[in-house]
Amino acid sequence: MPEDRMTIEDEALDWVIRLRDPGFANWEEFEAWMSAAPDHADAYHAMAIADQDIAEILATPGPKPLIVNTPAPVMPRRSRRGWLGGAVAASLAVVTGYAVVSTRADPYQVETQPGERRSVTLADGSTIALNGGTRLTLDRRDPRIATLDRGEAVFTVAHDDADPFEVRVGDDRLVDVGTRFNVVRADGRTEVQVAEGAVVYNPRAEAVRLDAGHSLRVMDGDAAVQLGAVAPGDVASWREGRLIYDGQTMTEVAAQLTRYTGQTVRAAPEVAERRFRGILSLGDRNDVADLAPILGVKVRRSGSGWVLAPL
Repeated sequence: MPEDRMTIEDEALDWVIRLRDPGFANWEEFEAWMSAAPDHADAYHAMAIADQDIAEILATPGPKPLIVNTPAPVMPRRSRRGWLGGAVAASLAVVTGYAVVSTRADPYQVETQPGERRSVTLADGSTIALNGGTRLTLDRRDPRIATLDRGEAVFTVAHDDADPFEVRVGDDRLVDVGTRFNVVRADGRTEVQVAEGAVVYNPRAEAVRLDAGHSLRVMDGDAAVQLGAVAPGDVASWREGRLIYDGQTMTEVAAQLTRYTGQTVRAAPEVAERRFRGILSLGDRNDVADLAPILGVKVRRSGSGWVLAPL
């Protein structure tokens, strides 16, 4: 039997409140609910937007109200959308003598451990899939901004000409033009690969446009921007267990293996700058030792991790 609208709105509001918690971890349950029916996503997005609007109103400075210590009146039941403002205000406000509004901490972080992968759905409908060993900073007040602190993530952006989505990576900015793109941030290095649409790199400075099938690589403190090509279907192939390399160093290969498998992998100095081109098909397998013939190196144990060493 189809759910009635009020039930869906009740559930959507519950998710909005639960997702305010910086320690929220039930992402799989949330994604399952969102994808169960189109009405779920519609209701959640409407509630989330209303929630943001109310938070802005509550955060606006104004005169302190006089608190009268009288019982609260009993209000008749209305639709969840109708009383969203009261519910959100009640959950955000604490009254002690004068009314004090405790605004939400705007930035919050989503982090994965090496070997762990997670997807996040934002209030605007955009989704971000995080590879292992990744930390992302988001803003509850503005779902159109994300900061990739470290690691790797693929962004599937709900495009809005009037409000472009922005990804901050180090000192750089990536602005979407209707896009799906993968970003790596590691060791002072930023890499971008575009699968759909386009991304503009640093629109107020270099203003480099990357269309689908194009890539960018830049090092902190280096003015040179390296441009390249990539098959759109290969972008974010790590989500399918395929790690594709086109001239990356063994140090970079080791870093991605660490993110994906959850095992510590490093490159010995003798092979650290050696370039590798090829595909590592891992799937659910995490046995790094099996990769030695493909990588052309010796893979040996070092404590609880692995070292890529010369033959």
